[in-house]
Formats: sequence, C-alpha cells, structure tokens
Amino acid sequence: MSREKKVEQYDVCVIGGGAAGLTAAIYSGRARLKTILFEKALVGGLATYTNEVENYPGFPNKPKGEEITNLMKEQAKNMGVEFKLTDVKSMELSGEVKKVETFRNIYECKVVILAMGGRPRITGAENENKYLFDKGISFCATCDAAANTDKTVVVIGSGDAAIEEGMFLTKFAKKVIVSVLHHEGKMDCNEIAKEAALKNPKMEFIWNSTVKRFEGEEHLDTVVLRDLRSDEEIPVKCDSCFEFIGYIPNTEVVKDQIKMTRNGYILTNEKMETNIEGVFSCGDVRDKWLKQVATAVGDGAIAGYAAEKYIAESETFHEVIMQKDKPGLTFIYNAVDAESRDFLIEIEKIENHFEGRLVVNRVDIYKSSGIADRLNVTEFPAVILTVEGKVRERIIGEMDAKKITNLLDSICIECK
Repeated sequence: MSREKKVEQYDVCVIGGGAAGLTAAIYSGRARLKTILFEKALVGGLATYTNEVENYPGFPNKPKGEEITNLMKEQAKNMGVEFKLTDVKSMELSGEVKKVETFRNIYECKVVILAMGGRPRITGAENENKYLFDKGISFCATCDAAANTDKTVVVIGSGDAAIEEGMFLTKFAKKVIVSVLHHEGKMDCNEIAKEAALKNPKMEFIWNSTVKRFEGEEHLDTVVLRDLRSDEEIPVKCDSCFEFIGYIPNTEVVKDQIKMTRNGYILTNEKMETNIEGVFSCGDVRDKWLKQVATAVGDGAIAGYAAEKYIAESETFHEVIMQKDKPGLTFIYNAVDAESRDFLIEIEKIENHFEGRLVVNRVDIYKSSGIADRLNVTEFPAVILTVEGKVRERIIGEMDAKKITNLLDSICIECK
C-alpha cells in the first residue's frame, strides 16, 4: 500500500452498511470503540429496496425496508459511529494492525468486520435496470410476496431456490408463471420440489425460454421471453417478476486472504470469526442458510460483541498476561469444573507465598477462550509461567501446587 496517503487510526472498521454492518457498528460504538463504517453504495443495503417488511420483529405495520435501516443508521450515529461513503480498494488483514485502503486514505485498526453483503445475479436482458427492486423486479419472495396478493407474477429460474420461492408465492399470488431454460419437464431443482410444482394449480411453465427484455411505463407490466427453439418472442403480462438465478457475494476485495466456500461466501464460526484473528464477518456475505434482515441483525450483534471481546482480550494479553516486570503465573480454568475451582485456593496460596514477587492472573474460559487461544492452550485447567513476556513453562491437566511452587522458586532465583 502507498504510504503517501493520509493514515488514520480506529479500533473497528466495518466494511458494508447493510443491516448486519449497521448492527455490528452499533454494538462496537456502544462499547466505546472508535468505529468507522464504509459503504460504497447505499447505507441500508438491499433491505432499502423492499417495499414492505412483514417479518422483522417489532414492526407490525409493514414498514419499508428503508425505514428500518434509517433507524439503524441514526442509532449508529448516536453511538459515535463515523460513516465513510466510499469504496474500499484493498485490505491487509494479517497481523494485529489491520489496514483498510480507500482512494485517498489508509485506515489502521485492531478489528475488521466484513459485512459487504452480496448482489442478486441478474439476467442482463434489455431494460432490466429500469425495473430493479421497487419498480417491478424483485429477488426475495419472503420479502415481497404479500405485496403481490391476487396478482400475476413471473419467476425466472428453475433451481431449488426458484421453485421453492415460486411455491411460496402461490400462497399469495393468483398465478405464478415460471420461465424455464430447459425442455418440458426438466428443471434444475430437486425431484420432490419439481413434482410439487408441476402439480400446483397456480403455477404455469414456459419451457425452453429465456428473458429478452422488460417493458412497462413507470412499473414493470410485461416480461418478454424468447423461445429458444423458434426464436419467437413471448410477451407475458404480469404485475411483478422474481429472479432466482443465483446470488453473488461481494468478496472480491478479500478473496486472497479469507477462507471462503467455492461460491465465494466467507466461512465463519458461531462467533463470526474468520480464519484471521481480529477479522469477523456477518450478514449475507458469509456462508449461512437464511438471508434475511433479522438474521443479518443477529450476525451483526455477535460480530460487534466479538470485536469488543477481542480488543479487550488483546489488551489484557499484552499488558497483563505477557507483562515483563515480574515472573507471571496465569491459571486458565473453566468455572463449571469443580476441581478447577477448588484449585483457585492453591493459586491464592502460591500468590501469598511469593509476596509480590509474582504477577498472578486467573482466566476463566467459560464465556470466552480468547486468552487461552492466544497462549495455545486447548486443555484445562492449565498453568502458564512467563518470564520477561515469554512463556517459560506450561503445566496442563492435573495440577500440582508443590511442583508449580518449586518451578517458580527456581525462576525467581534466576530473576534476582
């Protein structure tokens, strides 16, 4: 990265301003962490294009997606979160100091939260961009099905998502017309879904077809299909069109650093941790089953909380656990284990024995194993002895107070 750019320091950089990124920023901002959120397009993400949101808890009056995300943005600002409406050009995620580069600046931070979301794959047909999202073309049946009650809709695609979402639409729409690329009877979905769809009286199929163009004045009213055998045009009158031909995660900027699925979704654990320490991911950009505003918010809450814990544990690790002033003893235990709890009494005796010549730390891994992970401790209880900021001895499993005391005696003699 060019060092001629202005360099700024933050605790947390959130990449992406959808529901997941906004929630993560709210959590980190509330924790008094200096937080900045980057969004290259529209703060609020894809949710802002949804006309009615019926299934987000606490909002029974079917608000627009934009109304919900605007409230999130306001809340984040109230928490001190800064917003940068610009594209992130590159990132350096390894090491304790992460670097996020934009066109003008470099932002150094302790934690990066990847919440770039994704984008639906589109057909590329003529006039498509005129009708995306709130103009007649949708990508989410769960979001927009109710708005199409007693209407005619077109579904593009025949994979599992297309057919299952199309079946869901039949609960609301009076007719669902499915454009299928293949010959009659052949679909890309599983056989059970295919059989159910073919038997559904509200579903019609136009085989050997693809989208040629979209038509309508202010709102889409016709999808013009092309017959792949005859090349003839097939105009289909409709109220809306749902495209289910795939989803593309916005992970290009980190593809060489973060572990992903074959399709480019970021792999995380339940704490939203990626394969790189201090880098978390949340929302639609990560590999997950259900992509909704509610699940994005849940992801963001976990990522923001995890970021706070990571930074706190980093400070504790460097400033307390690995301090250089005196020999150190760190007892790592699980509070639910009775034997480990009982040994806390012996740890106190050892601490009293050395009368201030020793720094003693007690680390309970019940809620977080962050400190243990940094010390490469995976079995508990464990005692780690340090000298001048370096690990000298590891005692894992069965605890022996006399053995620990003797080791410390020899260490303290060395340090005199």
